Amino acid sequence: MPAVSKGDGMRGLAVFISDIRNCKSKEAEIKRINKELANIRSKFKGDKALDGYSKKKYVCKLLFIFLLGHDIDFGHMEAVNLLSSNKYTEKQIGYLFISVLVNSNSDLIRLINNAIKNDLGSRNPTFMNLALHCIANVGSREMAEAFASEIPKILVAGDTMDSVKQSAALCLLRLYRTSPDLVSVGEWTSRVVHLLNDQHLGVVTAATSLITALAQKNPDDFKTSVALAVARLSRIVTSASIDLQDYTYYFVAAPWLSVKLLRLLQCYPPPEDAALRSRLTECLETILNKAQEPPKSKKVQHSNAKNAVLFEAIALIIHHDSEPTLLVRACNQLGQFLQHRETNLRYLALESMCTLASSEFSHEAVKTHIETVINALKTERDVSVRQRAVDLLYAMCDRSNAKQIVAEMLTYLETADYSIREEIVLKVAILAEKYAVDYTWYVDTILNLIRIAGDYVSEEVWYRVIQIVINRDDVQGYAAKTVFEALQAPACHENLVKVGGYILGEFGNLIAGDSRSSPLVQFDLLHSKFHLCSVPTRALLLSAYIKFINLFPEVKTTIQEVLRSDSQLRNADVELQQRAVEYLRLSCVATTDVLATVLEEMPPFPERESSILAKLKKKKGSGKLPDMDDTRRNVNGSTENSGDAANSTDTTNKVSSQSFTDVLNLNSTPSGGASLLVDVFSDAASPVPVDMSEEHFCRFVCKNNGVVYENPLLQIGLKSEYRQNLGRMYVFYGNKTSTQFLSFSSSVTSSDVLKTQLNVHPKAVDPVIEGGAQVQQILNIECLSEFSDAPVLSIHFRYGGTLQNIAIKLPVMLNKFFQPTEMTSQDFFQRWKQLGAPQQEVQKIFKAKHPMDTETTKAKILGFGVALLDGVDPNPANFVGAGVIHTKGFQVGCLLRLEPNTQAQMYRLTFRTSRESVSGCLCELLSDQF
Repeated sequence: MPAVSKGDGMRGLAVFISDIRNCKSKEAEIKRINKELANIRSKFKGDKALDGYSKKKYVCKLLFIFLLGHDIDFGHMEAVNLLSSNKYTEKQIGYLFISVLVNSNSDLIRLINNAIKNDLGSRNPTFMNLALHCIANVGSREMAEAFASEIPKILVAGDTMDSVKQSAALCLLRLYRTSPDLVSVGEWTSRVVHLLNDQHLGVVTAATSLITALAQKNPDDFKTSVALAVARLSRIVTSASIDLQDYTYYFVAAPWLSVKLLRLLQCYPPPEDAALRSRLTECLETILNKAQEPPKSKKVQHSNAKNAVLFEAIALIIHHDSEPTLLVRACNQLGQFLQHRETNLRYLALESMCTLASSEFSHEAVKTHIETVINALKTERDVSVRQRAVDLLYAMCDRSNAKQIVAEMLTYLETADYSIREEIVLKVAILAEKYAVDYTWYVDTILNLIRIAGDYVSEEVWYRVIQIVINRDDVQGYAAKTVFEALQAPACHENLVKVGGYILGEFGNLIAGDSRSSPLVQFDLLHSKFHLCSVPTRALLLSAYIKFINLFPEVKTTIQEVLRSDSQLRNADVELQQRAVEYLRLSCVATTDVLATVLEEMPPFPERESSILAKLKKKKGSGKLPDMDDTRRNVNGSTENSGDAANSTDTTNKVSSQSFTDVLNLNSTPSGGASLLVDVFSDAASPVPVDMSEEHFCRFVCKNNGVVYENPLLQIGLKSEYRQNLGRMYVFYGNKTSTQFLSFSSSVTSSDVLKTQLNVHPKAVDPVIEGGAQVQQILNIECLSEFSDAPVLSIHFRYGGTLQNIAIKLPVMLNKFFQPTEMTSQDFFQRWKQLGAPQQEVQKIFKAKHPMDTETTKAKILGFGVALLDGVDPNPANFVGAGVIHTKGFQVGCLLRLEPNTQAQMYRLTFRTSRESVSGCLCELLSDQF
């Protein structure tokens, strides 16, 4: 940066700042500022032209006043004028003022852009840096439109200085984050990637940040960066700190660059090249080895830099999840941090180990630290660290340690912070259900949950215990006995009363043989809680009473008296009043056989995903929930889940959706405060909405083969062939895990309109997909008439006991039924004129999204399905094509013309067909490809 001369001290500014600081009150400060603003305004409006120094001084004062919190409504033009100065200090103040005060909607943006363009073209590195910093600071869409195509040229130019390259890379990154649709590196991709080989580490650091952001969205375009990143990382890791003296921070070589390179590598899977993979493994091993070395400095900056690189290396090891030795070493290293005196390190170690626990290679190694984690749960003072300890216990839980972990969580729950109690309750409920070998333990655990933290036990939790008790005959008697004993406590939580009312209403007869739990004792116990409960719970208890009349005729008179009481028949709540009236009438007029039929035991609930797990996923976010795949962790390789425990309610099942009241066919509308028990079940177990995957849909407009969907479990590939109005699509489902997919099924759905336009007939698919295997499904397709919508492929399967639902938009478009047609120039233009009616032509002018490459354009037009007619258009730069769309009922001739304008980076696309709807649909499909 140029040295500042003596005359640039701006004494007037220093005096003004001193005056402001010496003000004794807010009023005095405002008075001094108003006086100064009046003086500056008069100077700007005066007849005498101001020199550059004076403009700079007054603009600086305005900037200072703005930073004090006062509005500035003038001086902007003077700041813009400073940009044209050849003095660094004047230009710097102009850019500073603009960066802080000028918004993206200002009328001055065009003038500012012109000044920036002049500085970028000046080849003066100082002025170029100022201009790039201003673009990055403002970051408006207008600036992105003006300079997004210029900055990559500066970045990759051979004569650009290193400091300017750094600024250009970071400026481009800023514009990409604010306006990603306007920033297209395109033809500069390979040259940007090769900046990773630059001699200047500052340039490499800035370029790595840019490439990481670009690779996250377009990984295929930047996959060549992997080899260069590994090579650069290897040089940094193996070098002595003296080799990178300018970039060594407290004895750690280039820590920021190392972290960025490791983060870039996390955008990609492990390298396929054996040599490259080996080199990367050596780098990671070296980083882990250095972590074991004695510290070279006692200062916190040294340990922070060293640990930053270590944790990013561990994140990469976890991301690759392919090297068992590295995963175990990473786990052991994190284990050492669990007892570190630094709170942040303990937090990060627990967070990283949560992810490690989901890997089959390191799960056992994580389990060895269970005592340390439990101790952290008991002794940590920081609530965020305790929460991570809970997450880790949840992630490391399996059949071998489930009882210990659940017991510790229950103990901690009594003193846990209120902010995390609901989450702990959900996790305990899930673990108790998933790993319950003895369901009496499960019942005890849930009742303990309600006793300890009843206010935090959501409806999903107590619904779930009822579902499981109903589905398992072997636990029904124990559950009835346990809730009966629990209800005898003087103070019971209302959730316990709900569970008790439901279970005793269904299975109270199983413990009625004991005089201590006779029918009358059970009824008196439940009714003693009645007056303390809310309206929904009272409604449930009334339903339990009518069930008692069926189970125990000897208490019929007692219950009828309760139902007949004024407090029930004249209750202010319409729901309770209606139940009392109808239950009383039913008990009086119905015969024993009718009562037994109407009030029979609830049928088992059909199997669905646990509503508790769905709630936890919603609370934590699906991406943050630790993997609970029991089949991966089961030592004997069994694929069973927790018996029938996964059963849940199905709202489509007519029988299971009956509640105590539903079976009476009472269709009156209940009051807002009350809800029937199993009606609420229906809400709890309603399927979680499935997001439609359209990520790769547009890529298939001009191709028929490829991967249409991929997640960590499943990859779906397509291979299609079409002839006239018929098509056949081969769908390949690949299991990426080592565990079976069970109950695998798929279906194709279409809207009512699309069903009349397109027929899709799927053939059956194998219901079981072995780990690592691939199965094929054939879809036969018939085009009946023109269409614009697309069918949806829905996939359902069970993985590790959890139901997976995936929906993808099938890439079946109208252009797939093209038959290319060769035509001479004369025939083409003759037919073009015949289709000249306004309703037969659709034209679209649009900006190019991708580099305008002739060969790529030809390939896309051919892939679209038409015949590319060479030498037909008088302008050789234009592309024309012809084809016929075949449907079952008719054929549609189509002509297209694509006119590129490389200078303006624009296209004009014209379609002419005999049907307007066909022209519009095809134009939209093809224009999106350029």
